[in-house]
Amino acid sequence: MISLHEQYVTDATGSTTGVLIAKDEYDRLVEYIEELEDITAYREEKAKGEQPTFKWKDVKRL
Repeated sequence: MISLHEQYVTDATGSTTGVLIAKDEYDRLVEYIEELEDITAYREEKAKGEQPTFKWKDVKRL
């Protein structure tokens, strides 16, 4: 799990309207999401029972 040190932005009534995170935390979060998307796509293709067109190491390199 990724550890975040977020700060919340609130409006005049105290309702949360946004979240601020550091750029390096944002970059790690995006990388983590992309990795999960890659794994999900790979598993979906594998579940179809067909051989994957590309090897995982080649796909990961892209």
